[in-house]
This record gives sequence, structure tokens and C-alpha cells, in this order.
Amino acid sequence: MVSTFAQPQTTTTSENREVLLSVKNLKKHFPISSGIIFQRQVGAVKAVDDVSFNVYRGETLGVVGESGCGKSTTGRTVLQLYKPTSGSVVFEGKELTTMPAEELRKMRRRMQMIFQDPFASLNPRMSVGRIVSEPLRIHNIIPNKKEEQEYVEALLERVGLNPYYVNRYPHEFSGGQRQRIGIARALALKPSFIVADEPISALDVSIQAQVVNLLEDLQDELNLTYLFIAHDLSMVRHICDRVAVMYLGKIVELATTDELYDNPLHPYTQALLSAVPVPDPLVEAKRQRFILGGDVPSPANPPRGCNFNTRCPVEFGLCHEEPDPELIEVKPGHWAACHRV
Repeated sequence: MVSTFAQPQTTTTSENREVLLSVKNLKKHFPISSGIIFQRQVGAVKAVDDVSFNVYRGETLGVVGESGCGKSTTGRTVLQLYKPTSGSVVFEGKELTTMPAEELRKMRRRMQMIFQDPFASLNPRMSVGRIVSEPLRIHNIIPNKKEEQEYVEALLERVGLNPYYVNRYPHEFSGGQRQRIGIARALALKPSFIVADEPISALDVSIQAQVVNLLEDLQDELNLTYLFIAHDLSMVRHICDRVAVMYLGKIVELATTDELYDNPLHPYTQALLSAVPVPDPLVEAKRQRFILGGDVPSPANPPRGCNFNTRCPVEFGLCHEEPDPELIEVKPGHWAACHRV
């Protein structure tokens, strides 16, 4: 049976961390057009606006923030599912943004995505076996039909599904099982990098921990690297090595998980963490709350100055006058974008 999933080991840098993905000044603006016949651009939705970060091989980088802050768009733009407006995305030493289509198609074997909705991301007219084997057929990985079926069955078994499910269809499975099918499909080409776009948000709480534990086991076994997009801050703390906090298309803070949760510097990060309930009622009663007013501004018309000044509890004059603050390294490995820091 063909069941070899192990990833090749690679050498690391002198800091014992190899940069697998490097994103610099990434922007994704969606045009706003006016007119029925002769359309002209009258503005742009700045979904991702000058984002930079590195992802190291073998780590899990979490991306958190409110809905509409650009998390999912960042993940899709990194994988070139959306063509970036500008910026650089270097994966395994190769620039993706200027790569020819055929070469990019081959690179997609090394980077995959787990989608948020496990039902909408699976073709209801295709059997589970066909869904998982489709990437193999597209890239002509295993021409032999028998070996292909054995490989698919081994994949299903690895993600916790009965290999005899190959002939069933997505509607016959629960949400957690469908997400496992999506994970098996993402693993089929033996990628080194996976963007997990809120992979547990559509699942029952009882199933979420099972899927997260599966992702962690697969990471250890296959030497995978994750960009983990999520809303659940407690789950992010459990699975992620570092966390990037996004607000209105920009990263406002980036640090190791323990450092970010123990010493948040940006007011937005502090507000997000203060909203996470603590099981101990004595600790909960003594916690300082950062309650934000209003709604997230439109990315088509961001506020003048700092993007966060309309909701920030500690804003002052400079926040309205100066351009959006740059992300600076306040201490080794801890970055923040705030005039108060």
C-alpha cells in the first residue's frame, strides 16, 4: 500500500529557523467601479494594505482579528488565489507574484489550503475518493489506478476516517468528518505549507479540539508549516507558535504566543484579549476591560491617521495627524504599530 507521507528534512539557518515564506509590503485592493456600460474605478477596498511577515519552517503562525480585517484575503493572496495589487511573496526561495502560470501551477503542490466551510468547499457531485484523488490526477502524481486508490484510502485512515468511505458523498458526513476530508485533500500532494482558513469555526465545540489535535499530529509527523487564521483566541494560544493581530488590512502586533498573551502592547490586542473569558471568577473580577466602541471602519474609506483612532481608548492628537504608524520591533521578536508604544 502506498502510504508514505513523510516530508523531506531540510537544513536550517544559523538561528535554527529557516524562512519558508517571506511576505513583504503585500497589498490587495479590490476596485470599486461606477457606471453600467462605461465602468470606471471610483475607489478601492483596501482588504490587505502593506502587510509584511515571515513564516518559519515547521511553525504555526496565527492570524487573528475581527471579521473583515483581511485575514482570509491575506491567506488567499499569499497562495496567489487572489493576484496581489503589489508586494512580494517568496516561498521556498521563489517569488510567486511574478512566476509564470505553468511554474506556479507546479508550485501549488507545495502549498495547499484548508477552507472554512467544509461543505461548500467539497463538490457534492463527487465521491470522497474522487475529491481526495483529484489533485493527484491534475498533477499526474500516481498514474496507476490501484496505487491511487490505496493512497487515498491511506490518507482517509490517517485523518481518522474509515477507508471504506471512498464511495460516499459529502452530504453523508457530519461537519467534522467533512473537514477531515478537506484535510486529506490538502495532504494529498504532500505540501510543506498549509493555509488553514478558520478550519474549526464552522464545527461544534466538541469537534473543534479533535480537528486541532489532528492538525498538530500531522504537523509533527509530516513537518508541516501552518498559517492558521482564526477568531478563537484560546485555540490560537493552544496551537500557534507566533501570532499576528490584524486590523483593517494591517498587522498591528506580532509576537510569540506567550509574549503576546502575557504582554500585549497594542490597544486593539488588549481589547481582543480582554474579551476572552477566564474560568476563575476571582481572576475575572479583577481583570481590566478594554471595551471598544463603534464598528470597524470601511476598508474602502479608512480614517485619516491611524486606522484604529476611531475606536482606540488611548488615542491622542498624533493618532489623527500622523500616517498610520509603522510596525516596529519594540523588543526582540515583539513588533507593534502604535504611537503610544
